[in-house]
Amino acid sequence: MAEAGLIEELMDRAWPAPDREELSGWVMRAAGGVTQRANSVWPRGTAADPASLSAATLWYRRRRLPLIFQVFDDPRTAELNALLDAGRFTRQSETLVMTRGSEGIPSGTVDGVEISTTPSDDWLSLWWSVDGRGGDAEREIARGILAGCPSFYALLRDDDGVPAAVGRLALPTGTAGWGGLYCMGTEREHRRQGFARRILDALLSAGIDRGAMNFWLMVTAGNAAAQALYAGAGFVEHGRYLYRQAPLQRTPSGC
Repeated sequence: MAEAGLIEELMDRAWPAPDREELSGWVMRAAGGVTQRANSVWPRGTAADPASLSAATLWYRRRRLPLIFQVFDDPRTAELNALLDAGRFTRQSETLVMTRGSEGIPSGTVDGVEISTTPSDDWLSLWWSVDGRGGDAEREIARGILAGCPSFYALLRDDDGVPAAVGRLALPTGTAGWGGLYCMGTEREHRRQGFARRILDALLSAGIDRGAMNFWLMVTAGNAAAQALYAGAGFVEHGRYLYRQAPLQRTPSGC
């Protein structure tokens, strides 16, 4: 369906960091530490060398952020992984990228699912309670990241009107025909009741109505339940990536 480079481009546009700069072909991204995606280097499969690594180290040091690379499992990254292995970078958060086409997805709405083009306070509060890290300041940074890409936001309430599940479909500008699923979250007491599947179906249908012909999503390698949900909805594994973080520098002891 798509080469790895296209998926990487889609993912970068769907979750844009407010602070970014290209150095030696690598894209530096920062967002005050809110989410690994928005605070990592996207190397774009370009050549790796110690000079580029030093420049990236300084870029993140100025922002008081750890140096993290988002590295896809691809032959293009072999040289970079060797360089990071030599620097004792850790391996974290292995993630599957899954894709599917539009075949069999009906258009129209799903009963009970509210769809909007901006995240409501109820939507943001539920997603942040499930997936967020930090307080109000960090949540507002996340809101800014979400606003950086045209999107649909789905919210499903229970019979008492309490928000139960949410999800987002990103529709990056300039990438017609693709939609990316993000921020899938179900409140703990409402899990295993079909809420997530209704959110998923509603967002796929909204994407079809908007002209999307292909979809992608990310799910951590350890989340078997979510992988089963997405496989049941027709998604198949397209590739994998992980985050590689520089070892923390310890301050010398005064003793």
